[in-house]
Amino acid sequence: MNSPRIKNALRGLTLVCLFYTADLNLSGCSEPSVPESPELSPDQAPSAAASYITIIAAGDNLVHDIIYNAARVNDPGEEEQFNFDPCYEHIKPIVEKADLAFVNQETVLGGRQFGHSGYPVFNTPQDAGLALVNAGFDVVNHASNHTMDRGEGAVFATMDFWDTHRETVYLGIFRTEEQRKTERRIIEKNGVRAGFLSYTYGLNGFTLPGDKPWLVGMIDRETMRWEINELRPLCDLLVVSMHWGNEFRHDVSESQKELALFLAELKVDLVIGHHPHVTQPVEVLSRPDGGKLTVYYSLGDLLSHTQSDWTPDTITGALAFIRVKKTADACAVDIAGVIPTVCHYGGERRSPFTVYPLWDYTDELAEKHYKNKMTLKYLEDTARQIFGVRVMSREQFDRYAR
Repeated sequence: MNSPRIKNALRGLTLVCLFYTADLNLSGCSEPSVPESPELSPDQAPSAAASYITIIAAGDNLVHDIIYNAARVNDPGEEEQFNFDPCYEHIKPIVEKADLAFVNQETVLGGRQFGHSGYPVFNTPQDAGLALVNAGFDVVNHASNHTMDRGEGAVFATMDFWDTHRETVYLGIFRTEEQRKTERRIIEKNGVRAGFLSYTYGLNGFTLPGDKPWLVGMIDRETMRWEINELRPLCDLLVVSMHWGNEFRHDVSESQKELALFLAELKVDLVIGHHPHVTQPVEVLSRPDGGKLTVYYSLGDLLSHTQSDWTPDTITGALAFIRVKKTADACAVDIAGVIPTVCHYGGERRSPFTVYPLWDYTDELAEKHYKNKMTLKYLEDTARQIFGVRVMSREQFDRYAR
């Protein structure tokens, strides 16, 4: 979330050497879609000659102070403790089914020593990160406009936290320049090597330390070109996380479109976008090499208490559902769907925050929501307007999920 005040003032992780030089011929890839019929098309039906992985990706996990206060479980005067597990209990069955599950952790997890805080300068309790692990997320992005909210010390403390959870791969922040240049975030599942990179458009007016310009992944085309070209030969599927776009806008900016074309030229397979706090469309771009780039421009907020001019759109997000198919001579996204979500909370003090898949949400719940002017129909219509036929039913998810 952009603050005008600030703006103005290891599960399967492999650290890879750079000797692997195989390239993939992706010519002739079909456009990823979600089949509307009960039966998969011949191109989408599982084949014994292919390997598959499924990916779930979530947008902004943006923990305002009202959210962590609602999750507080200690008595006054005691050491702060929080339980965020209920926030994700309704989406956990979805997340756990994926081979890989990505989330954008919008804010740093610096620990108590930096003081827990919400908007406009965030430091989120580390118990929130633990809840993401418990929910099944194993790829966590930290390159956002809030990364430097509490300075470099909180960034290093965030990495310290994730180092105690080796099954989780974190993106977008780095301990050393050497680490950034030589270590590769590659996760291998079912014989498919998925490589990850991450970049943010800015830091809300904060700057990187003069002696650590490599600390956070920033959108810089020269750096991005070098890093993508280094990673591309080492993986079958190349995924780039992009913190970009205009806040509270469903339409895609010209900057996003230009960057997407740039990433297509570099043979990226999948872009996971976030930052606008509302959802934006999915687009499939043709790459110069004949492959396809699938772009989720914005998955909206997963968990937040974002306030804007009255709109329910800031409490509606999306989980991307992606199936990847690898054969002897190609690897590409072959199914690209969307599972809309709702962040539910009531108007009473310390009301719990819970994320629901839209298919489990009801008019009865909508009537109790803090933003009480919305309806289930509005939420469903908005999801269809943004994502069209890519919106998945529970039946479709059950059919295509591993």
